[in-house]
Amino acid sequence: MRFALLLALLFSGMTYGQIQVTQSDFADGDDTVRMSIATDPAIDYASTGTNYTWDFSGLVADEQVLKSFYTIDQGSALMGFIFGIFAPTVYQGTNFTETDAIPLDQLGGFLPISISNMNIVSKIDASEVNSLGYSMVVEGTEIPFKSDTIETRYELPIDYGNVYTSNGYTNLDLNPIQDAAWIQYRDRSSNVDGWGSITTPYGTFDALRIRHDITEVDSLYIGTFGTWIELPIPPSVIYEWWANGELEPILRITTSDILGAMTVTKIEYKDIYLGLDAGIEEQTFTIGVYPNPTQDVITLDGVNKGASFAIIDANGKTIDSGVISTSTHILNVHDFPTGRYNVIIRSENGEWGTTNFVKQ
Repeated sequence: MRFALLLALLFSGMTYGQIQVTQSDFADGDDTVRMSIATDPAIDYASTGTNYTWDFSGLVADEQVLKSFYTIDQGSALMGFIFGIFAPTVYQGTNFTETDAIPLDQLGGFLPISISNMNIVSKIDASEVNSLGYSMVVEGTEIPFKSDTIETRYELPIDYGNVYTSNGYTNLDLNPIQDAAWIQYRDRSSNVDGWGSITTPYGTFDALRIRHDITEVDSLYIGTFGTWIELPIPPSVIYEWWANGELEPILRITTSDILGAMTVTKIEYKDIYLGLDAGIEEQTFTIGVYPNPTQDVITLDGVNKGASFAIIDANGKTIDSGVISTSTHILNVHDFPTGRYNVIIRSENGEWGTTNFVKQ
């Protein structure tokens, strides 16, 4: 557990100060963050203020996800062309990661095609965190696409009392794969409405609280019917508690307007590894690893050249990462501490697989 958490435990009686959140507090390419997901419909997400104490220590994880942030050059060649160093400066991204910002279930319900592996492409600098666009796999083909209007998710640095607004507009033409198009409008209003200390099962931290009010309109055009269909996306409010050096919010609570009442739809908080990772059964290819256990090297079998890999320890920390150079890839793990490690592979078209090994 991090040094900041140790200090919090040792000096739990001290007065908490007002912090400032900057670029270095956000995850970027090659970072990984483990988040626990909990269920608590009655959680108090509204209370806030100055020098406030938020106690969410009673949260219990139902499952966990490991969020991986990839550099643009770890994506496909087309991803690099759209968002890499040869793109216009405003569209040169710094990372991409999986997202649920596009309602894939609704798109798939209207279209007779397979859509999966949605990623959001971001650019982080000293003044902003921006959403540049997305990528998705359609019928096995990765399609990266820019947002026509770039949405600013955060204005930096973040201080108590900051208020800002932003909007985003994205238009995706699915031709020639399918005679269809998708449009997304998003309006965001953000308010840093509290500061103080927050306690979760992960620890106690100085934090800023941010409220994001989001209105979204998604529309789908299907050539067969020759008309636009509006997808029902309810207004949402996202509450986040940010601490220094933690890369993702210590806690994020998402609420949505369901039948006129704001309802908690997702609770995520940063956590240590608990062995509750979701989605392992959804991997799309199998990886072999040998010898296992090992003392010096491992060989990865069943992976394609150009795929990205990450080796994660039991605490969710990335120990090694890179790009696979051959279909049988050898990694030196001689200097790794003794223990169990997870290996995550992401292919160039967005498919992924996982395995593990023991270092003796």
